[in-house]
Amino acid sequence: MLTLNKLMPQGAGLAPVLIKRAATVELDWDVRQKSRFDATDSTGRALGVFLPRGTLVRGGDVLVAEDGSLVRVIAAPQPVLRITACSAHGTSFDLMRAAYHLGNRHVPIELKPDHLKIEPDHVLADMLRAMHLTVVEATEAFEPEGGAYAHSAHGHEHAAPPAKRIAIPVVAAAPHVHGPGCGHGHDHGHSH
Repeated sequence: MLTLNKLMPQGAGLAPVLIKRAATVELDWDVRQKSRFDATDSTGRALGVFLPRGTLVRGGDVLVAEDGSLVRVIAAPQPVLRITACSAHGTSFDLMRAAYHLGNRHVPIELKPDHLKIEPDHVLADMLRAMHLTVVEATEAFEPEGGAYAHSAHGHEHAAPPAKRIAIPVVAAAPHVHGPGCGHGHDHGHSH
């Protein structure tokens, strides 16, 4: 069994020709959200994947084996529910509402500009249809959002790390006092 323990998100840093020549492995979402799994690549090699806990593997990622060989991940088509706004009287806002309700239920969702995808669930499908959305079964690759708090190899920084740490004294702010003459309104729905 060939051991793979490194992931290169979307093959970052690799020459396109190396990615194109790499063996491939098709994995559904259930497997790609695990950090340890076995699989077989397109050349028939048995693979043992051992990644850091919490790592999500996405279609297009490249796994690196101990021997230096590369395996490109393909998101395997799998059963999904494809959700669109009703063409007769719906709007894209209906999709936002649906994403909100699904997110409140912690349902993995793939967001697209014109549709949503979730794993099959007849209860959720009925809820979405009751919201006047069109829900159809399909077999497609599934790449759900990682979520605002997800930790994966696909993260990025929005600010450069500080060049050096500087101790800054903390000065406590004067407390904000609510009362007559504080300079702004306080309509809290009760009378005095």
